[in-house]
Amino acid sequence: MTYNVICDSCTDLPRELATDPCVKKVPLSIQVGAETVVDDETFRQGELLQKMRAWPDAPKTACPSPSMYLEQFLEAGDSYVVTLSGQLSGSYNAAMQARAIYREEEKPGNVHVFNSRSASAGQAQIALLIRELAGRGLPFAQVVEKVEAYIDRMKTLFVLENLDNLRKNGRLTRMQSLVTGALRVKLLCGATPEGEIQKLGQGLSVRQTLAKMVSRMAEDPDHASRRLVIANCNCPDRAELLREMVRQKCRFGEILVVATGGISTVYANDGGIVVAY
Repeated sequence: MTYNVICDSCTDLPRELATDPCVKKVPLSIQVGAETVVDDETFRQGELLQKMRAWPDAPKTACPSPSMYLEQFLEAGDSYVVTLSGQLSGSYNAAMQARAIYREEEKPGNVHVFNSRSASAGQAQIALLIRELAGRGLPFAQVVEKVEAYIDRMKTLFVLENLDNLRKNGRLTRMQSLVTGALRVKLLCGATPEGEIQKLGQGLSVRQTLAKMVSRMAEDPDHASRRLVIANCNCPDRAELLREMVRQKCRFGEILVVATGGISTVYANDGGIVVAY
């Protein structure tokens, strides 16, 4: 059966997936002052980081329209859509609207929209699993069931140098913002089961907080033999350091390092690390 994996552009894909003809990306856009940056193949991370540093306010992001998703659906095949957490973005709702329109038109293809309840590395994990299952020829319903079950137990963690864009766009609670601003600490955060952001710990430096992240993963009995995806925002050396820390303490079966795209760059900000397993 022919299939497509359709991801919004917060999905930070490894190179092997980014070049797969079965994988399509639907771009979000970023507004920095009067300038609009489209998160597609024209995106340049260094330019966006420079614009963000120069502009005093937080960038704004805009989700794709339903029509942008609709254009990617296969009329005779299976379409699997992976979006940002529905608690953090309108991308999921836009994809669901596109699916409703597609059904009204009585097209023969199958469409399922996965609310990642995550972002970045978490979305990459979901896209990788869909390709593995669909590529083996599993029926549409089985792929959906297995991927939804994976999302239920997937863990997403992150450590950021700078929480300003999350705070200014209302993605952090008031208490988290006050603690971070007053103490200048680095937070270890993660996704709740619903896909919102929660504080899990803190450290006085990024390295110390990354060590807390590694310890948390090592203590999780569910991590053994699973795949870990590490997304980094303009800090490949830090990502490699984390990979070595993980290898020393954890028992993952595979570790992939990816770079953040435009939307993840906005929220992870320069030096941020996001992991999912």
